[in-house]
Amino acid sequence: MIAEFLRDGLSVAFTALGLFFFAAGSLGLLRFPDVFSRLHALTKADNLGLGFLALGLMFQAPGWAVVAKLALIWALALLAAGTVAQLVARAALMKGERR
Repeated sequence: MIAEFLRDGLSVAFTALGLFFFAAGSLGLLRFPDVFSRLHALTKADNLGLGFLALGLMFQAPGWAVVAKLALIWALALLAAGTVAQLVARAALMKGERR
């Protein structure tokens, strides 16, 4: 019973932390002045947010296969976010966007 309570508490804590980072990244997207600082806010905060969210969900996973799938989702999202940020930054540079 205590182990289940601890598992649920950690799940809620990490999920809430992930949602906080998602909110911070969204706020950065709305508040920062240029493309490059917005990209920085989104990639850093959203990757951390997804990591904490996946970690929170891992505590509720029924088995190791689900934990591995959540870790794979996070890893692929990290790869995709970095790639997309590079493409957006290059497109902004080619368009003439400067700080």
